[in-house]
Order: sequence, then C-alpha cells, then structure tokens
Amino acid sequence: MKLLLVLALAASGLASDEAAFLRAEDSARRFDESAHRMDRMLRAWIAHADPKTLLIPNRLPGGRPGRGLAPGERSRIYEPHNSGADLYPYLVLAAEWTAPDLYRGPLLAMLRSEVRYTSVAGGLTAESLDLNTGSLGPPSVFAAAEYLKDGLVPVAEYLGRGPWYYRMVDLAATLMEGAAVKSAHGPLPSTNSEINGNLLQVCARLALSEPDPRFLEWARRIADAYVLEVLPGNHGLPPTEWDFSKRTGGGPCRLRNHGNEVISGLALHYAVECQLDGTRCESYRATLRTMFDRILASTDAGGMLYNSINPGTLKPEGELADQYADTWGYVYAAIYSFYQVTGETKYRDAARHVLRNLPKYREVDWGDRGSVNGYTDTIESAIYLLAREPVGEAFEWVESEIRVMEKAQQPGGLVENWYGDGNFSRTLQLYALMHSQGARPAHWTPGRGVGAVRQGGRLLLAIRAEGPLEIRFDPARHRRNWGFAQSYTRLNEYPEWYAVEPNRLYRLGPPGGEAQVYLGSELIQGATLQPGRWVLEPFAPRP
Repeated sequence: MKLLLVLALAASGLASDEAAFLRAEDSARRFDESAHRMDRMLRAWIAHADPKTLLIPNRLPGGRPGRGLAPGERSRIYEPHNSGADLYPYLVLAAEWTAPDLYRGPLLAMLRSEVRYTSVAGGLTAESLDLNTGSLGPPSVFAAAEYLKDGLVPVAEYLGRGPWYYRMVDLAATLMEGAAVKSAHGPLPSTNSEINGNLLQVCARLALSEPDPRFLEWARRIADAYVLEVLPGNHGLPPTEWDFSKRTGGGPCRLRNHGNEVISGLALHYAVECQLDGTRCESYRATLRTMFDRILASTDAGGMLYNSINPGTLKPEGELADQYADTWGYVYAAIYSFYQVTGETKYRDAARHVLRNLPKYREVDWGDRGSVNGYTDTIESAIYLLAREPVGEAFEWVESEIRVMEKAQQPGGLVENWYGDGNFSRTLQLYALMHSQGARPAHWTPGRGVGAVRQGGRLLLAIRAEGPLEIRFDPARHRRNWGFAQSYTRLNEYPEWYAVEPNRLYRLGPPGGEAQVYLGSELIQGATLQPGRWVLEPFAPRP
C-alpha cells in the first residue's frame, strides 16, 4: 500500500512538472515575441536619431493624431523630460538585450551627447534642444528631475552601477545643491509635489547606495516637509502645489502620473528610515497610514483609483477626474511597500483586492485620450504587484490587455510616433521577464526565448533556440544595486521573480538527468544551455 502511495505521489509530481514545462514553453514563445517587438521598435526609433547629436526627437511624422507630428510639420525637438525620460532609457535596455552593438555604440553616445549638448551653467539641463537649429531652451529643474526619475533610475535599476548611474548621482546632487525654495525644513527643489517627489525617489535610493551622507539628509528634508507640514495641512493628502512660506496649498490630489510621485517617494524613503532604525520610522507612521487610508477610501468598489480626488471629500475632482488612473499600480506599489515595512496586512489585502478585480477593467479608456500609453502603464502597474502577489485573475487580465496593447505597433516597429513609445517597450520588457522569471538570453536574436515556472525553490525552464544559448539569471538587484534590505515595491523597478544568490550553490540540469553544480555568481554571469527543458534548484550537499 505504501509503495502504491509513493508511486501515485511520484506520478502526480511528474504530471505537475509536465504541466509546468508546457507553460514554460508557451512563456518562452511569448518572451521571443516580446523581444522581437522591442527590437523592431528600437531599430525604428534609432533610425531617426539626430545625425550630429544622436539625440532622439520627441515626435516623428505620422502615427496617432495628436501624438506624432501633423502633416507638414518639421519640428525636431529633444526634451530631457520627454524623449530623454520616457523613450531613451527603454531603448538603452532593449539594446542591452537585443543589439549589443547599438548598446555600446549609439545608445551610450546619446548619454555623452545629453551631457555635451544640453548641460547649461551650474550643471542643470536645458528644457529643450532644437535639433534643427541647435538652440537651447532655458535651464529647467522640472526637466532635470523628470529625466532623473524616469530616464536614469530605470537603467540603474536593471543594470546597476554604470554611466547612467553616475550621471544620476551627479545630476541629483546638482539639483539638491541648488535647491532654492525656502521652507521650515531646509531648502527644497520646488513647491511642486511632482518635482519634489521625483527627487525624493532618487535621494532615497542613493541614501543607501552612495557614501555621500547628503543624499540621506536631502531625502529627509523633502520627506519632513511633506510628513510634518503638507500632509497634516491638507487633509492628509499631497496637493499639486504648496506654498512653503505661507504653509498653504490647495487643489485636487492627483493620483495618476505627474502628481503621485511624492506618494511613491514618501513610501520608499519610509522604508529606508525603518531599515536604518531612524526615529522617523516611528514618527512618520501615523501620517503615512492616514495618507494611504484616505487614498484607499477614494477607490471604486473594485479598488481602482481615479485620476484625481478632492482631498476633503475624496470624490473625483480635477482633470479627467472621473476616469481611472492608468498608473494606479504606482500608488498601490507605495501602499504595498508600507505593508512590507510595517506588516499591516490590510494594505496587502487592498493590493490583492484590486488584483482580483482586474477582470472588471478590460479594454478601459485609461484617461489617456485613447492612446495605447494608458495600456502600457496599467499593465506595468499590475506586474509590479504580481511579482509579490501571484493572483490568477490578474495574470489572466495582463494576458488579455497586452494583446490590446500589442495591436498598436505598426509594421515598421513604431507605435504612435511619439516619446510615449518608450513605455510600450518598457512594458514588453517587464512582461517578458515575468514569463521567464527574470532569466534571459545574454543576447537575444529572433527565435530565442526563455520561459520559466517557479515551484517553491525550483525553477522549471524551457529554452527556445536553434543551438546552445547563454542564459543569464537574475540577481537580487534591490540589494546589489541599492542596498535595500528587501525588494520594496517601488516605481520604475524591474521586479525580481527568481533571484539567485551569488555565493549559494545551485543544481542545474535536464529533468531526470545529471545536473551540474553552479555558484549563483556563475549563473548571474551566464550559463550556456542547450535548447529544451531544464531544472534549477538550490544545491544541498549531502552530510
């Protein structure tokens, strides 16, 4: 009887593995398709780089009306806060996957050109560069802050310390050294919550990764201003603008992009304070709890956020207020990180609630006037949370909505012919890594794909290729790149699905076959595998 039970359990395990491998093989196909779309978009946009500066204009002729250039319009404008922030970083990351020659060549040259052609007195960036005439716009704190948070942070999140990381460090220091808005908490970069939130997100990261103690001081200065003054003075929610001399503000609380940045920044900095065991870990908690509770009280029955709300009544108010926020997951990421730090499960429950209800929000106009950009951001939103909470309904929703998103890509590779195309590539990258559990070819070419299914500590992989393929496995980038104690859910991250530890031993081999033992550091660097099925699991040496 015992033998029959053992055989039944073994058969059940084999059946489970077979089903998982079939899923992994489908995921490998989806990875390949996503990489192909990314690569087509990369090459389409790179063809329009300025011959002199190699910088990319904001818009190209054609595409979606109101997004691309209208017929007859010949302007070619580069803006750090638009094509620099939303398009450039995802061309860099796509090239690192699919086109090493472009990654080491034109894409790196673009960073040099950004420094060379757009830097102005004092180290700030110009608001714009006319690629037709070479004329520069005025210095812009907003442009620099947006380029920092949306342009440089994502590259550093995935690639770690490199040219883009060090550009981020110096530009952030320049902005904070020049902070000119007087407040009771010290000089701030702006009266605007978006700009302050952008800088807070950057400084909170650099507070742990850089030896310069000023980054922690700067992060505390911004956070103190909002936790001690702005939030208590505005029904617990941040307004778009705040007069720090009069200590007054007003207007709706914007929960979509260009308004929710300070919410993300406060959550990330709070995690840093608690990691450092600072006094602010305790003193900030009640104010942040109030902010998150009021945000959650403003949602619809499914947990979805509106674009902007009245801080007092919590009713939708302001631009496109009655439409849902495509960037709902940016705010939920902040809420979830508060759960990660405090252990207060109601915030985890809130995230799971909105994920379970996502099937109610199929083919929604996400408040972006019909642009596919609304889909890119809302799918990104879900993926941030799914990396922590694998809710089945939400995975199914991602699959249905990404099919809608993909339809927007033109045969030549462009999408809507404006800088928002970068978000299309970003979401494909996040989607592909979701399907591969973070593993990927060191160099993708058409026909290559990786799919994976996690079973506890085991990773079942399917390799799609015509011959041997070098596969890189994901490290714990939250710790390696930023020094975070755990992977706090955060804006502009690349979630970690199956992260290997550098000094841990792993067994990697075909199912039922002889496995080889690797250090995690070797797997991070890359292991050459034949096409087919593989099993990766931690190695426990026999006593």
